[in-house]
Amino acid sequence: MSQYREVQYTDELLSDRSVHRRFADGREEWRRRSGDRYVQWQDNSGRSGVDEVLGDRIIKRTYTTGQVVYGRDQGYGRTAWGDGTLTVNRTSFGGRTGAILAAVGAGALLGAIVAPPLLMTEFEEEELRRQAQQQQSSSDGGDGGGDDGGSWSDDGDDGGSDDDFG
Repeated sequence: MSQYREVQYTDELLSDRSVHRRFADGREEWRRRSGDRYVQWQDNSGRSGVDEVLGDRIIKRTYTTGQVVYGRDQGYGRTAWGDGTLTVNRTSFGGRTGAILAAVGAGALLGAIVAPPLLMTEFEEEELRRQAQQQQSSSDGGDGGGDDGGSWSDDGDDGGSDDDFG
């Protein structure tokens, strides 16, 4: 049995290129990209903050209160958070992949959840940022790296990182 509380969500791309995220537990978030590695968000309970992709599938969520929670992208729209939540993007489970996962149970095919770090030092965070920057630099010479810098679509879900930062 998983130690995580699963919360499913769907994303709706709005006309201003922001995203309205609806969670199955009644929460809602409004999200807007702020550069390649950051997403600013606010929710319907008055909380807000910034999500940052550090690298190596680690996401740093910083609340405006200063609280920090780390997440780890598990692939296929799943993110495990240090607070014991597993968010699952139902938006990305369309088409043939979604039908297969729904039919056999996603957990059986997707494997074990890799826990996110509970705490990181500033040095560890910087090292992940540096590694991610090196990977981005090396991929820029080929096919453009695959990220258009502003797309929220989940077209072509390949099991990698969703562009929504958890």
